[in-house]
Amino acid sequence: MNFVNAVKLYLACLLLIPALALAQSNPPATQISAQPYPYSPTQDSAYVRENYTKAEFMVPMRDGTKLFTQVYAPKDQSVKHPIIMQRTPYSCQPYGTDKFRRRVGPNPFMLRDNYIVVYQDVRGRWASEGTFVEMTPHVAVKKSKEDHDESTDTYDTIDWLLKNLPSHNGNVGQWGISYPGFFTSAGSVSGHPALKASSPQAPMADLWRDDAFHNGAFQIAANFSFYPYFQEHKQPTKQNPPLLFEINDPDGYHFYLNMGPTTNSESNYFKGRNKYYYENFQHPDYDDHWKKRNILPHLKGIKHAVMVVGGWYDEQDLYGTFNTYKAIEKQNPAIQNIFVVGPWVHGGWSGPSGQTLNDLDFGSATSPYYQQNIEAKFFKHYLFNETTPLGLPEATLFETGTNRWRTFDAYPPKGTEHKQLYLQAGGRLGFSPSSTGATFSEFLSDPAHPVPFASKINDGFSADYMVDDQRFASSRPDVLTFQTDVLTDDLTLAGPILAQLTVSTTGTDADWMVKVIDVYPSDAPQQNPQKKDVVYGDYQQLVRSEIMRGKYRNNISKPEPFVPNKPSLVTIELQDVLHTFKKGHRLMVQIQSSCFPLADRNPQKFVNIFTAKESDYQKATHRIYHENSYLKIGVLNP
Repeated sequence: MNFVNAVKLYLACLLLIPALALAQSNPPATQISAQPYPYSPTQDSAYVRENYTKAEFMVPMRDGTKLFTQVYAPKDQSVKHPIIMQRTPYSCQPYGTDKFRRRVGPNPFMLRDNYIVVYQDVRGRWASEGTFVEMTPHVAVKKSKEDHDESTDTYDTIDWLLKNLPSHNGNVGQWGISYPGFFTSAGSVSGHPALKASSPQAPMADLWRDDAFHNGAFQIAANFSFYPYFQEHKQPTKQNPPLLFEINDPDGYHFYLNMGPTTNSESNYFKGRNKYYYENFQHPDYDDHWKKRNILPHLKGIKHAVMVVGGWYDEQDLYGTFNTYKAIEKQNPAIQNIFVVGPWVHGGWSGPSGQTLNDLDFGSATSPYYQQNIEAKFFKHYLFNETTPLGLPEATLFETGTNRWRTFDAYPPKGTEHKQLYLQAGGRLGFSPSSTGATFSEFLSDPAHPVPFASKINDGFSADYMVDDQRFASSRPDVLTFQTDVLTDDLTLAGPILAQLTVSTTGTDADWMVKVIDVYPSDAPQQNPQKKDVVYGDYQQLVRSEIMRGKYRNNISKPEPFVPNKPSLVTIELQDVLHTFKKGHRLMVQIQSSCFPLADRNPQKFVNIFTAKESDYQKATHRIYHENSYLKIGVLNP
């Protein structure tokens, strides 16, 4: 693994044009009436230079801190233009009024609508003054100008722009993907009357639940790849900081296994040089540190239109996407709150295609379809004062399995029937509890040989695993497999999936990983013309998965050990889907105790894993009790 390249790939997933999306092919649409990109990158770049001027400002906040802000303004001042802005911790680069972005604004279909486009380095990052705090805690009651947060910084920025920029029409919108998505969410509660439209996209929402941890399981590959670049800025700067370290190992699984216990990632590599990475070590439980950084309870009092966007295969902020939409919907019932989810990885909707992912082909260029028919339409309606109805439904969702866009007037979709899918004896799966056979299934889990999270692990972190073929896992003795009979009719799952497992272990802690899989028939035809070497017969496509660190099964703030060999209830939220298992397919569930190195290894001993020694890691036998183990699912009737 070349660590520099790994970091660049990871960061590309966070920024506007994800590298994975750029790598996707763009054959003609076969099902969706979507136009390909109307202009080439060269044409976009030329248009920006010919039609925009660029200015840079230090915009003062209420406490006197100044934030670096770039403004791309249309040269045509004969008409008034709306303002659309993005606040980011990832830099406004390129810096300098003579250096231009290739494209400004959310997508190329909006470029020629000639918005005033604003980019801002958030407080304490890059060229801005102040101190940066990860996921800035929201200050609910502000008593003085010193009580600032991202909502006040958004308000003050908008206010300054309206007073200092010429030829604007008084309307402001904002958008952002990933971390900028968090700043969009936080800015949506600023209360500024000029803010008319916000679009948090794949927004970070609760760092302990999405990016840093998944239900207590530390996401070591993602964090270890990210934080050598994302460092503390001691002063305003326009220069990339040097990487803290480099690694050359072509095999990510091999590298992280040889790293040893999780604590070695800090003691042998970071060495106290990145406080953001070390905060994970200081706060393994969901304590006040994380609770203060959860933006979801504060997403209320919003007065303008919102559009939350995400991807079914978002490897980073899946939780943030669904729960941001749900929190805004619940706490702001009177506003227009639109929800869009497509077959994308993290940020994939901003790329040029969105037609393929790993071995899958979705049949059309889904990203430009969204950009042209949804995103551009949303912002134009609210920022250009259009009087005709918007014409967008509450939810526009891409149904995977059938590869089609569907629209709904509510989410989760109305008419969804709630069912329970039981684990049964003999590796069977059905809608009733097992009546005969063994009462449990068991496997030996060895931390020295953890189950890999994907069939191919290069740099230790890849979005492809979200739809990866699981045949590599089903052949392992430490992975339990349950599957239905061959389906005689299509089966569409819609909304959240909740796994309720009754388990035991011979140890005092254990991770529990649940996967929902679409098993293709033996005679399945070729799915992707570009993957001629892939055998799709009996292909096991991952649809959804999630992990939980078992000691948090009862209380995420107060871990407790398992009593060896005593059955315990473990409930795991797998997040939402809209997927059709076609007639002739099977639905499979796999259960395992590791997904390495996506999550770090559990010693299977009740200890603080961030201080655990090699001698703490031990083998354990885990059991799943069939009668009281099932998945709660939503079945969408035709």
